[in-house]
Amino acid sequence: MTTFTLSSPDIPTGGTIAPVFESDMFGCGGSNQSPVLQWSGAPAGTQSFAVTVYDPDAPTGSGWWHWMVVDLPASVTALPANAGEKGGAQLPAGARQMRNDYGLWAWGGMCPPPGDKPHRYIFTVHALSVAKLDMPDDATTAIGGFMIHAHTLATASFTATYGRPA
Repeated sequence: MTTFTLSSPDIPTGGTIAPVFESDMFGCGGSNQSPVLQWSGAPAGTQSFAVTVYDPDAPTGSGWWHWMVVDLPASVTALPANAGEKGGAQLPAGARQMRNDYGLWAWGGMCPPPGDKPHRYIFTVHALSVAKLDMPDDATTAIGGFMIHAHTLATASFTATYGRPA
């Protein structure tokens, strides 16, 4: 049996995220670039993938969605560096970025409040049972999450942390 896995050569599983991935908004001074992600071992029947990046420690009462990419073809097993740029020029044909909690259709880098304990960032690839998710381009992350979970065959995740000094 093959194990479904997700990794990044840019971010060590359980490690600390580099400042280049920090947001360039809300007082943060990073480069706001998305990392390389790669996965393998998707289950039989996978028709597409979705990728999400979520901070459960954000002081919002509901966490913070940094990135949501859907409709990635089943033949795709990696995303290149900065695939999350505005406009999605480096995403595979047909893939689309949903609006994140910054209000952008793009990667939104880490930007925890200064002095907070380091936040956890959960990177997940979802193997989906449908080729395309039936939702509008302006759907909220809650709708995106609902549709992803309704069609998930399997997930693979890793978590890393990031904090800013006070």
